[in-house]
Amino acid sequence: MNARTLQTRRGMHVRVMEAGRNEAQPLVFLHGVLGLLNDDTFLNALAERYHVFAPELPGYGESSGEELLEDMLDFTLHGWDVVDALGLRQPVLVGHSLGGMIAAEMACIAPAAIEKLVLVDPFGLWLDEHPIPDLFSFLPFEFGDVLFHNRLRAAELLVGATDVAEPDALRQFFIDNARRLGTAGKILFPIPNRRVSKRLYRLTAETLIVWGEDDKLIPSVYAAHWAKLIARARVECVKAAGHMLPYEQPQVLAALM
Repeated sequence: MNARTLQTRRGMHVRVMEAGRNEAQPLVFLHGVLGLLNDDTFLNALAERYHVFAPELPGYGESSGEELLEDMLDFTLHGWDVVDALGLRQPVLVGHSLGGMIAAEMACIAPAAIEKLVLVDPFGLWLDEHPIPDLFSFLPFEFGDVLFHNRLRAAELLVGATDVAEPDALRQFFIDNARRLGTAGKILFPIPNRRVSKRLYRLTAETLIVWGEDDKLIPSVYAAHWAKLIARARVECVKAAGHMLPYEQPQVLAALM
Protein backbone atom coordinates (compact mmCIF):
# COMPACT_ATOMS: atom_id res chain seq x y z
CA MET A 1 0.00 0.00 0.00
CA ASN A 2 1.02 3.60 -0.55
CA ALA A 3 1.04 6.17 2.26
CA ARG A 4 0.30 9.86 2.09
CA THR A 5 -0.58 12.59 4.56
CA LEU A 6 -3.54 14.92 4.16
CA GLN A 7 -4.79 17.88 6.14
CA THR A 8 -8.43 18.21 7.17
CA ARG A 9 -10.28 21.51 7.19
CA ARG A 10 -9.74 21.58 10.96
CA GLY A 11 -5.98 21.46 10.40
CA MET A 12 -5.37 17.89 11.54
CA HIS A 13 -2.68 15.89 9.74
CA VAL A 14 -3.78 12.37 8.90
CA ARG A 15 -1.75 9.57 7.36
CA VAL A 16 -3.75 7.53 4.86
CA MET A 17 -2.81 4.14 3.42
CA GLU A 18 -4.12 3.67 -0.11
CA ALA A 19 -4.34 0.89 -2.69
CA GLY A 20 -6.45 -0.08 -5.69
CA ARG A 21 -7.45 1.40 -9.02
CA ASN A 22 -8.53 5.04 -9.14
CA GLU A 23 -11.63 4.17 -11.16
CA ALA A 24 -12.78 1.50 -8.68
CA GLN A 25 -15.50 2.14 -6.12
CA PRO A 26 -14.03 3.99 -3.10
CA LEU A 27 -13.90 2.20 0.23
CA VAL A 28 -12.84 3.77 3.52
CA PHE A 29 -11.56 1.46 6.25
CA LEU A 30 -11.55 2.74 9.83
CA HIS A 31 -9.13 0.74 11.96
CA GLY A 32 -9.65 -0.77 15.39
CA VAL A 33 -8.45 0.07 18.87
CA LEU A 34 -4.89 -1.15 18.16
CA GLY A 35 -4.56 0.84 14.96
CA LEU A 36 -3.27 -0.39 11.60
CA LEU A 37 -1.04 -3.37 12.33
CA ASN A 38 1.89 -4.43 10.19
CA ASP A 39 -0.06 -6.71 7.86
CA ASP A 40 -1.93 -5.37 4.82
CA THR A 41 -3.39 -8.71 3.66
CA PHE A 42 -6.99 -7.70 4.28
CA LEU A 43 -6.67 -4.24 2.74
CA ASN A 44 -4.81 -5.60 -0.28
CA ALA A 45 -7.56 -8.19 -0.78
CA LEU A 46 -10.15 -5.41 -0.75
CA ALA A 47 -8.01 -3.41 -3.20
CA GLU A 48 -8.57 -6.11 -5.84
CA ARG A 49 -12.11 -4.76 -6.15
CA TYR A 50 -12.18 -1.34 -4.44
CA HIS A 51 -10.07 1.81 -4.28
CA VAL A 52 -9.15 1.47 -0.61
CA PHE A 53 -8.35 4.30 1.81
CA ALA A 54 -7.29 3.48 5.38
CA PRO A 55 -6.76 6.64 7.47
CA GLU A 56 -5.07 6.51 10.85
CA LEU A 57 -6.88 8.23 13.68
CA PRO A 58 -5.08 11.13 15.37
CA GLY A 59 -3.07 9.61 18.19
CA TYR A 60 -2.23 6.57 16.06
CA GLY A 61 0.88 6.13 13.95
CA GLU A 62 1.91 9.36 12.24
CA SER A 63 -1.48 11.12 12.50
CA SER A 64 -1.66 14.11 14.84
CA GLY A 65 -4.21 16.44 16.36
CA GLU A 66 -5.72 14.09 18.94
CA GLU A 67 -5.97 16.98 21.40
CA LEU A 68 -8.79 18.37 19.22
CA LEU A 69 -10.92 15.25 19.68
CA GLU A 70 -12.94 15.40 22.89
CA ASP A 71 -16.15 13.43 22.42
CA MET A 72 -18.05 11.11 20.08
CA LEU A 73 -19.29 13.94 17.88
CA ASP A 74 -15.71 15.15 17.36
CA PHE A 75 -14.64 11.67 16.22
CA THR A 76 -17.66 11.36 13.93
CA LEU A 77 -17.17 14.72 12.26
CA HIS A 78 -13.44 14.04 11.94
CA GLY A 79 -14.31 10.91 9.97
CA TRP A 80 -16.37 12.95 7.53
CA ASP A 81 -13.65 15.62 7.37
CA VAL A 82 -11.24 12.90 6.19
CA VAL A 83 -13.72 11.65 3.58
CA ASP A 84 -14.12 15.24 2.33
CA ALA A 85 -10.35 15.79 2.24
CA LEU A 86 -10.02 12.64 0.13
CA GLY A 87 -12.63 14.01 -2.28
CA LEU A 88 -14.86 10.95 -2.00
CA ARG A 89 -18.58 10.69 -2.62
CA GLN A 90 -20.70 7.83 -1.27
CA PRO A 91 -17.90 5.44 -0.36
CA VAL A 92 -18.37 2.00 1.10
CA LEU A 93 -17.61 2.52 4.78
CA VAL A 94 -15.94 -0.28 6.75
CA GLY A 95 -15.22 -0.02 10.46
CA HIS A 96 -13.48 -2.49 12.73
CA SER A 97 -13.69 -2.40 16.53
CA LEU A 98 -13.28 1.24 17.56
CA GLY A 99 -13.56 2.16 13.88
CA GLY A 100 -16.87 0.31 13.68
CA MET A 101 -18.27 2.50 16.42
CA ILE A 102 -17.18 5.63 14.56
CA ALA A 103 -18.44 4.30 11.20
CA ALA A 104 -21.88 3.61 12.65
CA GLU A 105 -22.09 7.13 14.06
CA MET A 106 -20.98 8.58 10.71
CA ALA A 107 -23.69 6.59 8.94
CA CYS A 108 -26.33 7.84 11.40
CA ILE A 109 -25.35 11.49 10.97
CA ALA A 110 -25.21 11.34 7.14
CA PRO A 111 -27.22 8.26 6.10
CA ALA A 112 -27.32 9.19 2.39
CA ALA A 113 -23.58 9.84 2.16
CA ILE A 114 -22.42 6.21 2.06
CA GLU A 115 -23.03 3.41 -0.40
CA LYS A 116 -22.89 0.50 2.04
CA LEU A 117 -21.70 -0.11 5.60
CA VAL A 118 -19.66 -2.96 7.05
CA LEU A 119 -19.21 -3.28 10.82
CA VAL A 120 -16.59 -5.75 12.03
CA ASP A 121 -16.74 -6.58 15.77
CA PRO A 122 -17.70 -2.98 16.56
CA PHE A 123 -17.76 -1.25 19.91
CA GLY A 124 -20.76 0.97 20.58
CA LEU A 125 -23.45 -1.09 22.29
CA TRP A 126 -23.66 -2.39 25.84
CA LEU A 127 -25.49 -5.40 27.27
CA ASP A 128 -25.47 -5.67 31.06
CA GLU A 129 -25.61 -9.46 30.86
CA HIS A 130 -22.56 -9.50 28.56
CA PRO A 131 -20.18 -6.80 29.87
CA ILE A 132 -17.14 -5.84 27.80
CA PRO A 133 -13.79 -6.19 29.63
CA ASP A 134 -11.91 -3.04 30.58
CA LEU A 135 -9.04 -3.09 28.08
CA PHE A 136 -7.53 -0.02 29.78
CA SER A 137 -6.60 -2.27 32.70
CA PHE A 138 -4.89 -4.92 30.54
CA LEU A 139 -1.29 -5.93 31.01
CA PRO A 140 0.58 -6.05 27.68
CA PHE A 141 0.29 -9.82 27.20
CA GLU A 142 -3.47 -9.67 27.83
CA PHE A 143 -4.06 -7.73 24.61
CA GLY A 144 -2.97 -10.75 22.61
CA ASP A 145 -4.77 -13.23 24.85
CA VAL A 146 -8.10 -11.40 24.73
CA LEU A 147 -8.14 -9.83 21.28
CA PHE A 148 -6.82 -12.76 19.23
CA HIS A 149 -8.06 -16.30 18.68
CA ASN A 150 -4.54 -17.42 17.75
CA ARG A 151 -1.84 -16.49 20.28
CA LEU A 152 0.91 -17.12 17.72
CA ARG A 153 -0.70 -14.55 15.44
CA ALA A 154 -0.83 -12.12 18.34
CA ALA A 155 2.88 -12.58 18.98
CA GLU A 156 3.64 -11.83 15.33
CA LEU A 157 1.65 -8.60 15.20
CA LEU A 158 1.92 -7.22 18.74
CA VAL A 159 5.67 -7.09 19.18
CA GLY A 160 6.41 -6.42 22.83
CA ALA A 161 2.97 -7.49 24.08
CA THR A 162 3.90 -10.99 25.20
CA ASP A 163 5.00 -12.39 28.55
CA VAL A 164 8.44 -13.19 27.06
CA ALA A 165 9.00 -9.89 25.24
CA GLU A 166 12.42 -8.28 25.14
CA PRO A 167 12.70 -5.24 27.45
CA ASP A 168 13.16 -2.75 24.60
CA ALA A 169 10.17 -4.14 22.70
CA LEU A 170 8.03 -4.09 25.84
CA ARG A 171 9.03 -0.49 26.55
CA GLN A 172 8.10 0.59 23.01
CA PHE A 173 4.76 -1.19 23.26
CA PHE A 174 3.99 0.73 26.47
CA ILE A 175 4.85 4.03 24.79
CA ASP A 176 2.84 3.39 21.63
CA ASN A 177 -0.10 1.89 23.49
CA ALA A 178 -0.34 4.80 25.91
CA ARG A 179 -0.82 7.18 22.99
CA ARG A 180 -3.32 4.90 21.22
CA LEU A 181 -5.42 4.31 24.31
CA GLY A 182 -5.22 7.98 25.23
CA THR A 183 -7.17 8.69 22.07
CA ALA A 184 -9.46 5.65 22.26
CA GLY A 185 -10.27 6.29 25.90
CA LYS A 186 -12.10 9.48 25.02
CA ILE A 187 -14.98 7.39 23.66
CA LEU A 188 -14.40 3.94 25.18
CA PHE A 189 -13.69 4.71 28.85
CA PRO A 190 -15.11 3.81 31.31
CA ILE A 191 -17.93 2.07 29.42
CA PRO A 192 -17.91 1.98 25.59
CA ASN A 193 -21.50 3.16 25.22
CA ARG A 194 -22.19 6.56 23.71
CA ARG A 195 -25.86 5.83 23.00
CA VAL A 196 -25.45 5.03 19.32
CA SER A 197 -28.41 2.67 19.85
CA LYS A 198 -30.63 5.76 20.04
CA ARG A 199 -29.47 6.91 16.60
CA LEU A 200 -29.32 3.68 14.60
CA TYR A 201 -32.91 4.21 13.39
CA ARG A 202 -31.37 6.82 11.04
CA LEU A 203 -29.10 4.27 9.37
CA THR A 204 -30.58 3.43 5.97
CA ALA A 205 -27.59 1.89 4.14
CA GLU A 206 -27.39 -1.81 3.50
CA THR A 207 -25.25 -3.08 6.37
CA LEU A 208 -23.12 -6.18 6.81
CA ILE A 209 -22.22 -7.10 10.40
CA VAL A 210 -19.33 -9.54 10.73
CA TRP A 211 -18.12 -11.07 13.99
CA GLY A 212 -15.32 -13.36 15.04
CA GLU A 213 -16.92 -16.35 16.78
CA ASP A 214 -14.17 -16.39 19.41
CA ASP A 215 -14.22 -12.67 20.21
CA LYS A 216 -13.39 -12.59 23.92
CA LEU A 217 -13.51 -8.78 24.09
CA ILE A 218 -16.97 -8.17 22.61
CA PRO A 219 -18.92 -11.47 22.56
CA SER A 220 -20.58 -12.48 19.30
CA VAL A 221 -24.02 -12.16 20.96
CA TYR A 222 -23.65 -8.43 20.24
CA ALA A 223 -23.95 -9.10 16.50
CA ALA A 224 -27.66 -9.95 16.79
CA HIS A 225 -28.24 -6.88 18.93
CA TRP A 226 -26.72 -4.62 16.25
CA ALA A 227 -28.80 -6.32 13.56
CA LYS A 228 -32.00 -5.81 15.56
CA LEU A 229 -31.40 -2.06 15.63
CA ILE A 230 -30.44 -1.59 11.95
CA ALA A 231 -33.17 -1.79 9.32
CA ARG A 232 -31.19 -3.39 6.47
CA ALA A 233 -28.63 -5.57 8.24
CA ARG A 234 -27.41 -9.11 7.94
CA VAL A 235 -24.94 -10.97 10.15
CA GLU A 236 -22.04 -13.27 9.34
CA CYS A 237 -19.89 -15.01 11.96
CA VAL A 238 -16.40 -16.25 11.13
CA LYS A 239 -14.83 -19.29 12.76
CA ALA A 240 -11.26 -19.38 14.07
CA ALA A 241 -11.21 -15.63 14.65
CA GLY A 242 -11.38 -13.33 17.62
CA HIS A 243 -11.75 -9.56 17.90
CA MET A 244 -8.89 -9.03 15.44
CA LEU A 245 -10.82 -10.71 12.64
CA PRO A 246 -9.27 -8.63 9.80
CA TYR A 247 -5.83 -9.94 10.81
CA GLU A 248 -6.79 -13.54 11.56
CA GLN A 249 -9.14 -14.33 8.67
CA PRO A 250 -8.47 -11.54 6.15
CA GLN A 251 -9.37 -13.46 3.01
CA VAL A 252 -12.61 -14.82 4.49
CA LEU A 253 -13.65 -11.34 5.59
CA ALA A 254 -12.80 -9.82 2.21
CA ALA A 255 -14.78 -12.55 0.44
CA LEU A 256 -17.85 -11.87 2.59
CA MET A 257 -17.72 -8.25 1.47
